[in-house]
Amino acid sequence: MKAKFIVTTILGTFLMSITILAQEGKYESINSGVVWFDQNNNTVSAHGACIVKEGELYYLFGEFKSDTANAFVGFACYSSSDLINWKFENTVLPRQKNGLLGPDRVGERPKVMKCPATGEFIMYMHCDDLKYNDPHVGYATCKTINGNYEFQGSILQDGSYIRKWDLGSFQDSDGKGYLLTHEGFIYELSTDYKSVKRLVVSDVAKGGESPAMFKSNGLYFWLFSNKTSWERNDNYYLTAHSIEGPWIHRGLFAPEGSLTWNSQCSFVLPIITGNDTLNMYMGDRWSFPKQNSAATYVWQPITVKGDEMSIPQFYESWNFDKNGSWFPVNYNFRLIENNVKTQGKWDITDDMFRSNEKGAIITFSFTGEQISMRSKSNNTSGYARVILKNSKDQEVINTVVDFYCKNETPELKFISPLLNPDNYTFSVEVLGEHPFWSDKRVNHYGSTDNYIIITNVLYR
Repeated sequence: MKAKFIVTTILGTFLMSITILAQEGKYESINSGVVWFDQNNNTVSAHGACIVKEGELYYLFGEFKSDTANAFVGFACYSSSDLINWKFENTVLPRQKNGLLGPDRVGERPKVMKCPATGEFIMYMHCDDLKYNDPHVGYATCKTINGNYEFQGSILQDGSYIRKWDLGSFQDSDGKGYLLTHEGFIYELSTDYKSVKRLVVSDVAKGGESPAMFKSNGLYFWLFSNKTSWERNDNYYLTAHSIEGPWIHRGLFAPEGSLTWNSQCSFVLPIITGNDTLNMYMGDRWSFPKQNSAATYVWQPITVKGDEMSIPQFYESWNFDKNGSWFPVNYNFRLIENNVKTQGKWDITDDMFRSNEKGAIITFSFTGEQISMRSKSNNTSGYARVILKNSKDQEVINTVVDFYCKNETPELKFISPLLNPDNYTFSVEVLGEHPFWSDKRVNHYGSTDNYIIITNVLYR
């Protein structure tokens, strides 16, 4: 039954597939919900992110997370020419010796804009203590986009700092810069982007956090998530013909119950190609406590029709062309059926491998150049360590994968970059751990067990 299902899927995939020239060490699509690897096969760690295009390159800024605590480690910068393959550039703002971004402090949601008046790059971020009782909007400056940013402290409005946390940014077509905060506040920045000129809008999204904004055909779209800590929820949006409002609540932009395809909004990137613009939703799939190794990203094309925006369907893998048209990318993978070994207790049926025993390992062997893994994720799922080795028994990839999902769903859980053709082993070990956390209101979230459920492993 399992094999028949896979063969049918592969045939359909082959008929729809897009021919792309493969290159070793590279990805061929934007893949959502899986760990990404940079040029050194290290995990891309850039959460609460934004992207700035400078010249021919896109620069991704985000939180470089830890797997042990939520304390600030630093803000990372990666570069890419295609939004698919990322090169680690620099920890552009590391933890400071003291102050708002010193030891045992929180630093979140970095947003970078290039000031039109000065040509300087300004980074904004949420600074706080570990209990989220000391919020500030901090800022840092740099002459080059990927250089070492100098932390300047709190950004001020009329001499006072802003006691807000979740942070977004928006740069309008006239060059004006704006800061967005939770609960629906908009602050216009001064000409040099280093202070707040005025409060534009306040309290238009009670209970909203992780704000993001974009503009399409003269209409402003303002995205929010609800307050469920790192748990995913159904995000929503507002629209206005002027940034000053009035702002109209429009409702959800992904199907109800999809939990915004299991993500929280962070940023919208306008991808300008030719005479068209593709707006790309950028969301986070958080994974506390293993935010560095197991948290992933959900990037999806946005559909805009008049005053409505939507992400009606989830695409695990997609790409776009020079004309701004996007398309799903499908891979002609084959199922690994026979070269499977287990260690420890695994429940094996026609359609899955299942275990919650700490230390249980399942290994798949294949000859090829790329591998992917699919799962059934639910609220009893936990963490697994994934190790990919070549024929010389050298580790090519070693990472942690989070199998948790609040609502049970089939998911792509891992896809490797293209590899040198070789004989490989792909091992999945049950760590006996799971994501679990509480918010300030002592609401509990996350998984209740450590199950790893693998439905199939595919290769080419």
